[in-house]
Amino acid sequence: MSSCLYPTTCRPESFRGVGDRECPVPDHPGEVALVAVRDEPLSVDEVLGAVRHPRCGGVALFVGVVRDHDHGDDVTGLDYSAHPSAEPTMREVCEEVLAGSDALRVAAVHRTGRLEIGDLAVVVAAAAPHRGQAFDACRAVIDTLKARTPIWKQQHLGDGSDEWVGLP
Repeated sequence: MSSCLYPTTCRPESFRGVGDRECPVPDHPGEVALVAVRDEPLSVDEVLGAVRHPRCGGVALFVGVVRDHDHGDDVTGLDYSAHPSAEPTMREVCEEVLAGSDALRVAAVHRTGRLEIGDLAVVVAAAAPHRGQAFDACRAVIDTLKARTPIWKQQHLGDGSDEWVGLP
């Protein structure tokens, strides 16, 4: 086992081939380090700090930012609304991603309330032994959150009208 990168977690049955090297598969469950729906500004540092782990050499981060346009329309700001089940749904998504990936920690925080152009709307991070695993888990979390979490946005458009996005 001299090639083992993680001697405290390596067992012969925990190895599988990755390219031309052998990589250990974590032999313990991952952790949902942080899940929250908040009406105050989000902190990238908080989310990154939540997923850091000594066995993780890769951390992937996604930050969703309010942009000034959508489908050719000018956007001046937006309001996010969340159903009470939003946070439990986010936790469930994170747990599912952990169960199906090599990530050791994931975190997701979503903003509600009034947001201006440039404000952070969502921050997701995943930590894994290697960067590819972290990227895959981070993408899986944000893509699944967007599809399943009952959070809706009301976009305020440049012509003075409003548009709801994500309503069932």
